[in-house]
Amino acid sequence: MKRFISTTLLIALLLVTNNLLAQERRTITIQEAIEIALENNYQLKQAKNNLELSEYNIKSEYADFLPSVSGGFNGSRRTGRQFVPDVVDFRDVTSQSISGNLSASIPIFNGFENIYSLKASEQSKLSDEESLQRAKEQVIFNTASNYLGVLLDRELLEIRKENLENSQMQLEQVQAQVEVGSRPTVDLYNQEAQVANQELLLTQQENALKFSEILLIRQLQIDPLGEYEFIVPDIESNINREIVERYSLSELIDQALLNRSDLKSSMADIRTLEYQLKITKNNLLPSISGSAGLSTSYSDQYTVLGENISFGDQFFDQRINRSVGFSVNIPIFQNWNRMYNIQSSKVQLKNAELNLDNSRLQVIQEVTQAYNDYTSYVQQLEASEKSLIASERAFETQQARYNVGSSTLIELSQAQANYVEAQSNYTQATYNLIFQEKLLDYYLGKLSGSSIEF
Repeated sequence: MKRFISTTLLIALLLVTNNLLAQERRTITIQEAIEIALENNYQLKQAKNNLELSEYNIKSEYADFLPSVSGGFNGSRRTGRQFVPDVVDFRDVTSQSISGNLSASIPIFNGFENIYSLKASEQSKLSDEESLQRAKEQVIFNTASNYLGVLLDRELLEIRKENLENSQMQLEQVQAQVEVGSRPTVDLYNQEAQVANQELLLTQQENALKFSEILLIRQLQIDPLGEYEFIVPDIESNINREIVERYSLSELIDQALLNRSDLKSSMADIRTLEYQLKITKNNLLPSISGSAGLSTSYSDQYTVLGENISFGDQFFDQRINRSVGFSVNIPIFQNWNRMYNIQSSKVQLKNAELNLDNSRLQVIQEVTQAYNDYTSYVQQLEASEKSLIASERAFETQQARYNVGSSTLIELSQAQANYVEAQSNYTQATYNLIFQEKLLDYYLGKLSGSSIEF
């Protein structure tokens, strides 16, 4: 009785554990995967931090137009020998003093540095915004690519499973035929070898699927020890071929040059360097600044006609000083530092322009290659579809002929191998075309949203 109760409790515990594990298995669609990646990607977080820093920098540039105000308060106690006129002698004297000051300064003219610095900061922020957008596009594309990789390996795994099942069924049939003497024993051995080879291919494909899932989980930056099920999206069987007919290559290149966020970021960087060059050039001009100050002090040694003056009369009345002034600073010679800064800014601007030209050429190359590959994959899909239909008919024909004894096992095995290869080629061609379409969208700068469609 005790053993029965223990066994029952153990079974119940196992059932509860299995239910909990089943509940912990998380299903993820491609849209959810993209949202998770956009939320967790550390490069996006860094880009957002850079953008936030740019916003603070603009606020700082606006504040440079305001006057600088500072204040101070000092107190001291001194002890030392001093000449005392009343007694006409040197004596040890302890004195106490308090002073305070308030000053303000404002640049009147500094070669428009504040204006150009503000404009440069605004362009720098624009560059960071475009860099953030391109980083989002990169995350969306990488996530979709890894997700498609998982789906492709899963489809290939299903093909391997189906092929193994067919081979096992064929093995049972051959074994029965060998037992009744209608087939030679060598057919049985050949079929057993084929089944063993299919089991090996199935194991390899299972490992490939696990590796693809690891890559996707790493891209999403979620718990690698969790259990996940990636949902297959609705993929249209009739792949959209309109992109080949709707656009010419030149139109796609113009669209990419107009939309690419990385190019916009580079152009904003160039404008930033242009403003910085203006700042360095205008540093050769004189600068003018204005200032105003207010100060007061108190000392217990301060007297008027031999009479000590109170703290209030000194600090708030008699010893108050006010000042207003301006200054002009004319740069004459500073060891060629300013001229070097000008030349350095020019070189940086030229290098940025060269990088932009190179980026444009790279964009043209990427779009051209992606477009050519897309048109090629369209043709490959059409050819693989025809091959799949033909190989399926050939396999069915060989299967029927083998069943009636008019075909050999070698011919049947070859037809089956051709059919499996055609299935794999068609599946790969389908996902390659989908992937290439998204790659073309990425090169065109069209992955601007947080979703992706099939």
